[in-house]
Order: sequence, then C-alpha cells, then structure tokens
Amino acid sequence: MISIFAPHFFNWTEQLKDSGHEVYWIDVFDSNTYVEKIDFIDQIIGWKNHINYPGRYWIKKNLPGLYGAINRFNQRDLTGVVEEKIKQINPDIVQSFVLQSGAYPILSVMKKYPEIKWVFSAWGNDLFFRQQNEKDLKDIKNTLPEFDYMFADCNRDYIVARNHGFKGKFLGAFPGGGGYDLHNLETLMKPLNLRKTILIKGYQGKLGRCNRILEAVYSIKDELANYSIIIFGDNNAVSDYLNNKEMNLWPNLSQLGLVSQEEVLHLMGQSIIYIGNSISDGMPNTLLEAIVMGAFPIQSNPGGATAEIVEHAKGGFLIENPEDPKEIRKWILKAVNNHHKIRQGIEYNLKNIRPELERKIIRNRVLEQYSIIEEELKN
Repeated sequence: MISIFAPHFFNWTEQLKDSGHEVYWIDVFDSNTYVEKIDFIDQIIGWKNHINYPGRYWIKKNLPGLYGAINRFNQRDLTGVVEEKIKQINPDIVQSFVLQSGAYPILSVMKKYPEIKWVFSAWGNDLFFRQQNEKDLKDIKNTLPEFDYMFADCNRDYIVARNHGFKGKFLGAFPGGGGYDLHNLETLMKPLNLRKTILIKGYQGKLGRCNRILEAVYSIKDELANYSIIIFGDNNAVSDYLNNKEMNLWPNLSQLGLVSQEEVLHLMGQSIIYIGNSISDGMPNTLLEAIVMGAFPIQSNPGGATAEIVEHAKGGFLIENPEDPKEIRKWILKAVNNHHKIRQGIEYNLKNIRPELERKIIRNRVLEQYSIIEEELKN
C-alpha cells in the first residue's frame, strides 16, 4: 500500500485486519511515525533520509538553503524505495491511495512490473478537481490506463476516471475511511427534540467555502437567535470574516478550531442541522458523519457526488452553487422554518442510509472486492 500518513488510510487499512492478507505500507512522505492502530501490517517508515543527523530540524527552520543542499545528497526518493521493496517483497498487488501522491510518482516503476496488479483508490478531489489543471490532467491521463482495479469514495470519480483512460475493473464506491461502529455511537446521539445546534464546517480556502455559509447566516441573524451556532475546523480566513462582521460577538456563536474525528461525531450527535460547503470534494466524510449521527445535512454537491447519498429535499438540501450565499440562506431558512420536514428527513436517513454505513457491512463488502482480485490472480 502506497499512501500518505492519514487517518482515513488507517481506517481503511484496519478493515484488512485478520483477513489473511500480508500487508505492507510505504508512507509516501515518511512521517517516520509508527501507527499503533495498524500494528498488524508492516510499516515502512524512516526511509527518506540516509542519515538522521543531529540538528536537522534546527537547520530546516533556521537555514533552509543549507537544508535543501544537504537533502539533495541525503534524501532518497519514493520511486527508488518502492522498486527496492517490490523486489524484496514480491507483492501480488500494489494499492495506491490518491493519484498525485501515491500513484503518479511510481508510474515508471509499475510499468517495469506489469505482472503486478495495480489498484487505485481515489479520494476527495483526486480526480474531479485536478482534471481542471493542465499538468495534473496530463499526469491523470498517463497514469489511469495502467491501473487494473479501482476503488473510489463516489461513483462520480469512476466516470471521471473512465473518461480519462481507466480501462480496468471498478470495485465500487465505499467511504474512504470505511464505515462506522453504529452501536457505540448511539450513546452520543441526543434526542432530536432536544437539539438546538447548527454545526458548520469551517473550511475556507482553495476549495472550502465556509465564508459563503457565514454570509448567509449573517443575513438571517434574528431567525437563528434561538439556535447555538458552532463552527469547527475553522482557520484565520473564517476568524477574519467573523471579526469583520462582529459575528464573533454573537452570544450564540462559537468557534472550536481543529477537532478530532471523535469530537466531530460527538458534535454531530448534538446538532439538528449540519452545513458543509466547498467547490470540489468527493463524498465528504463529515456528510456521512452527519447522517450517521442524525443531523440534517445542507451540503454542496460538486459534480453530483453528494446526490449519490442525499436525496434533495428528502434526506437533506443540496447546495448547487457553493458560491451563492442566497441559495444557502434559502436552504437554512427552509430547514429552521419546517421542523416537521427536518425531522422526517433525519428519520429517513437514520432508517435507510445509516444502516448501510455500518462498519462491519462496509468491511465485508470491501473484503469481497479484494477476494475478487485474489481469485483473478489464480487464473
């Protein structure tokens, strides 16, 4: 497995525990950190530097020019390490998570070993957004034809991949981090009639559009006076907007900054409405967490990915133009002014969508796909 150091990768890999597979992981950027959660696999870390010389972090911080010069001689590249491990391990398959970091950099190596099946896992903005960049699109088109199999977190990305040269077998769309332990999460779910929180994902940047949500919220301050408004995962751009509009002085609004996945799940279980907005994404994990925890989602729908799981006006509201605060305002007002409809939407999701996100169910389906590869390797 070729992947960056990421919680979603660890959650995905955990599905392979006790499955009978021998699993190795190369940490693409080499965080040099052993992960206890996946201690059942061989973790190839600490590979990047030939010598871990003393004072390395001080030099990196204070003498970046010298640090760069040293690295030209001291650091190994991913390509060489992957080829070395392929020769050593002789794997049946190589699975790359995210094309730009885990697949394209090793393309030249994989072409040398066509007998090894290559599996691609697409996450988030891996294809949908990057296809808009000329250089990235070239890399995408050069790499996709080489894959034998593909996982994704939404069906949209399989269509994108097929349009850009993927000819292998699609193994299905699954949550990037696997499913959820639904039974254990029930203790975090407040009864719907006691929920008075609107939860907002605070990502504002290259792709995130939290501030468009805040524009909408600002315009309906009085209508939201009886709700607690919580923003999580926010950054300086969000804080600046709140300060400029003096929304930071609102008694019912609070910022939490970065929070863990466990904390997000707890917040979702206390919230009646969740709002997430970006110009590009795959299947947002926070959207799935909202559904699992019984929060009514108002979510952007780039390329139709969100619509694969949220039926508009039934299980949530889909934001079709993430740059339009007036549209977001309309959906928020529809939600807060129609408690019965919101409750119906949440109950629909809890009955029809939530059970399909159970970790054991997702794991079994994922392992079935790995079994397909295993059987085809025998032929």
